[in-house]
Amino acid sequence: MAKILQDFWIITKDGLVLFNRVFDPQIETQLFGALLSAINTFAEEVSEGGLSHFQLSNKQFVLLKKNEILFIGNSNTKVKKEKIINELEVISDKFFEDYSHLIENQKWNGNVTLFSDFGKKIEDAFEDPVKRFWKGF
Repeated sequence: MAKILQDFWIITKDGLVLFNRVFDPQIETQLFGALLSAINTFAEEVSEGGLSHFQLSNKQFVLLKKNEILFIGNSNTKVKKEKIINELEVISDKFFEDYSHLIENQKWNGNVTLFSDFGKKIEDAFEDPVKRFWKGF
């Protein structure tokens, strides 16, 4: 995996954030999940397939939907969207490899702490903003 993602979320179709890795949180995690889920549901009603990406200032957000779960990553706008999609594909495959038994067999009771160790499994996907800052000097 390349270090291209700045932040990352895994969100159910109902808006529950199963996992997130956010360097500088600016909005409450579950509120963000509910908002993105609602926007995606609206987009699905208006256009087949739903929301795939959007851009805010110098960040782009890319959404990948698999098995009714949204994988959302953001990165600098200079990073090609295809690279982010590829990264999300790898991460989503890893997620389902490790946790599909919980989700598909209805053995999950809504406790998001079951997914807290996922960050260790994908940590090499994330850009380190502090290292990026020092690299600029």
